[in-house]
Amino acid sequence: MDIIQAIILGIIQGIFEWLPISSEGQSMLILLNAFKMNVDEAISVAIFLHVGTSLAVIIKFKEEFRSILSGADRELTRIIVVSTACTGLTGLPLYFILKSTFSGGTAATVLIGVMLILTGIILGLNKQSGHKTIDSVTLPDMIVLGLVQGFAILPGISRSGVTMTTLLLRNVEQKTALVISFLISVPVVLGAVALDVGTILKFDPVHGLAMLVSSLLVGYIMMDFLLKFADRVDFSIFCISLGLLTLILTAGYYVI
Repeated sequence: MDIIQAIILGIIQGIFEWLPISSEGQSMLILLNAFKMNVDEAISVAIFLHVGTSLAVIIKFKEEFRSILSGADRELTRIIVVSTACTGLTGLPLYFILKSTFSGGTAATVLIGVMLILTGIILGLNKQSGHKTIDSVTLPDMIVLGLVQGFAILPGISRSGVTMTTLLLRNVEQKTALVISFLISVPVVLGAVALDVGTILKFDPVHGLAMLVSSLLVGYIMMDFLLKFADRVDFSIFCISLGLLTLILTAGYYVI
């Protein structure tokens, strides 16, 4: 990977992170099939790309994070702590299975295709904005949210898509669901980076900085626009179509 490719990956992350189409899945499709990376390295790069967009979330929601760190917003702190702990229950086993099981790019590409189809089905569920605010989110809501978020370690599963859908299905108000969805992403990304720090430290520092800065800048600049765009567009068909196309092209490669 050269510096231009690193910047392109950062730009892709900065755009796709705010759309419910799995930025991790899109990045890994490129890393595995265009850059010919092995699965282990591709997972590490895809995880690291989230650092820049997580910084964009911290900047965007700085007041909320300030309230959390100061202890002023205990309910929001409770939501983040409980959901993060529950994310570990599903996310950690899947992370180690993913790292140890998928050695070939073809198998990982098939997994991404299947998970994109699953994401599309989830996005297609009938859901409407509910009435719950941050103060009325219950403990079962937090537990279910965290457990569901853990499955987003699988490339092709949209973290924002499945967490937003979960919150809306549990009658959380849409704007509140959006805020919660992005706030709970930050500790999960930090945890994933900590797990993968051994591989990440082997990255070329220039390439790593290029990915971080480009994803941060593009992510912060594009966040508001793309979130409004995502709210108006049904991405379920897109995810299902892309998943099917991925599977067809992978099968076609061996047939031809």
